[in-house]
Amino acid sequence: MFRRPRAALRLATPLAAVVIGVFISGVSCAQSHTFDPRDYPDSAPTDASYIRHGVTIADPYGWLEDEQSEATQAWLDLQNALTHSTLARFKKTQQQIARELEAIYGVDSVSNIYPYQDRYFLFQRDGLENHAKLLVHKGSYRATPRVVLNPNEFSADGTVALDWWYPSPDGALIAYGKSASGSEKSTLYIRDVFAGQDLPDVIPFTQYCSVAWNASGTGFYYNRCPDPATVPAGEENFHMRVYYHELGDDYKNDRYVWGAGRPIDEEPKPYSSSDHTYVLLNFYRDPSKNDLYFGKLDSTDPLQPIAAGLGAITTGDVVDGRLFLRTNHQAPRFRICTTTVDQPGSEHWRELVPQQKGVINAFAIVHRKLLVRVSEDVHSRLFVYDLEGQFMEEIPLPGIGTVSSMSGTLADPGLFFTFSSWVVPTAAYRYDLDRRTCEKLHQRTCPLDLAQYETKQIWYDSKDGTRVPMFVVATKDVQLDGNNPTLLYGYGGFNASFYPSYRPRILPFLERGGVWVLANIRGGGELGQDWHAGGRRENKQQCFDDFYAAAEKLIELGYTNPHRLACKGGSNGGLLIGAAVTQRPDLFQAALAQVPLMDMLRFHHWGMGAQWVHEYGDPDNPDEFKWVHAYSPYHNVRDGTDYPATLIVTAESDNRVDTAHAFKMTAAMQQATSGTRPILLRCERKAGHGAGKPLNMRIQHQAEDWTFLMWQLGMID
Repeated sequence: MFRRPRAALRLATPLAAVVIGVFISGVSCAQSHTFDPRDYPDSAPTDASYIRHGVTIADPYGWLEDEQSEATQAWLDLQNALTHSTLARFKKTQQQIARELEAIYGVDSVSNIYPYQDRYFLFQRDGLENHAKLLVHKGSYRATPRVVLNPNEFSADGTVALDWWYPSPDGALIAYGKSASGSEKSTLYIRDVFAGQDLPDVIPFTQYCSVAWNASGTGFYYNRCPDPATVPAGEENFHMRVYYHELGDDYKNDRYVWGAGRPIDEEPKPYSSSDHTYVLLNFYRDPSKNDLYFGKLDSTDPLQPIAAGLGAITTGDVVDGRLFLRTNHQAPRFRICTTTVDQPGSEHWRELVPQQKGVINAFAIVHRKLLVRVSEDVHSRLFVYDLEGQFMEEIPLPGIGTVSSMSGTLADPGLFFTFSSWVVPTAAYRYDLDRRTCEKLHQRTCPLDLAQYETKQIWYDSKDGTRVPMFVVATKDVQLDGNNPTLLYGYGGFNASFYPSYRPRILPFLERGGVWVLANIRGGGELGQDWHAGGRRENKQQCFDDFYAAAEKLIELGYTNPHRLACKGGSNGGLLIGAAVTQRPDLFQAALAQVPLMDMLRFHHWGMGAQWVHEYGDPDNPDEFKWVHAYSPYHNVRDGTDYPATLIVTAESDNRVDTAHAFKMTAAMQQATSGTRPILLRCERKAGHGAGKPLNMRIQHQAEDWTFLMWQLGMID
């Protein structure tokens, strides 16, 4: 029998009176995990196939790529109905979990503060509002704030979201984007902060936009895609260009700056220097490298290269005629260099802060001091240097966790930052760089006693002997009896790093005695450039091997066993889960794959997929085809395999990963499985890859996800 959680909860705040009846105090033996395969909708496999590099590729569910066809929509309705009816047997539990999540999320939360001269911006969400509001303090960060933008008023159902925002240097105006149904297909607007109204300027096709205001706030550089009607079908998300917009002008007359003749999948991103004298243009195709250009904000001269063709990642800033650069050129864990604006090339760079034991993952110039954030063993340290690279101090942090944002101005000694960990709610701070004092401005509360949990970092050996870290979050008195319900989460790609940060959504699982684990597998950027390279392209299998080794270590240490272990991941992490269920179905009882990539031979034909050949390899290249074909989940589904219970989640407005991945994988697994554990699909309506999803929708979807996982892990009736 599995260990039951404590008989009653220790609630930490006066909210106990509100939620005392909300949380379940125990669990009981689960009902059968079995599922009747005859209930699956008919996915009508065909004999369709194609030949790639002399290899015949069966594609029996290729017809599901046409999402809008009548046949696909009918099939999808049946799949959604099956998922909801299957989990409806646990309706009370699902409602209970939703109420728990409402209690956890339903507290006021405040973001970091972002100063622009004497205006201080921040986000605040009150209770269960679907979206946080953008507020501004005038004159002082302690002044009473007023609302600038309220995304809750964008639409009645909360599905129109604020995508991004960029204040002018004096904070008088804000360029912002909003999009509908999670599509991230933004339209740019200009808000007059204190008039509370938008200017007439409206610019469409600004998805994933960056804005670099000029010093006077009368115009800005920005990037946009073309009108979809002007490019070939399938290229609507590409051909991004940089333009300069003068306030009051028609965007169609905006001055062209950059992009013509460049690769169509390149993303140029302009931003302003801290002294508001230069525009910097960062553009990339490959997540392991970028090029960086710059020029005077008020000039029409061509932009000049800072770092071009170096095969490295470089970001920068300009203050007082000096460039400050964070780069992994000749330093896989990054270093900080400087040079003058009239000698920007790498041959002139002078090292200010050398490569550290940890990874230098951000820097900022505040009060003309250099703030350097380092991730050492996958948690944050924060150092202060002068602008000549002389070490001044280390800013003490509240514990082992993550500094998730830093902000400040050149004139003021206040450094604003946020800090959190897995079960430490996010807090906002102001550190005075002159007085060396720290002030906590706000900390999110939680209706639970989070002191009962602890986080352990465990290092383990992967298949090839590489040491890999993972975080294990559980109660302090967890019994290592090999029988705890456990969820293993991973991502492992695109140089993305996953650091300890507050995750309210995991608390209902922890409260029922669950063990939550994140493995920092290769492919991410947690340990530097080499860590990313070790899990991409021809090395992609190594990130999967790291994940399986994490599961095996949890079993070895006595946390769990394969019948009580589930895995979860989204996007590139969804590919990880697809590989896990096809390569190691013996290792997991259940799997949750969210907005996943599954067909790795056709991914580059859909959505943003053409950009990802630099991460995965190009299936049109004969040698690289071998890499992706070897692990492509859809092509490695095998008849007669007892697959883990699997819930695959996609969304109809996903502008990044096409729904075809989830549709085809679901059909293939339902047809192939020899077991009785369910293979289910949920396609979310009026939702996308995840950005902009309203809180009420997030809560309902998370409740259904947890219901599925808890059912399969034996945690609920």
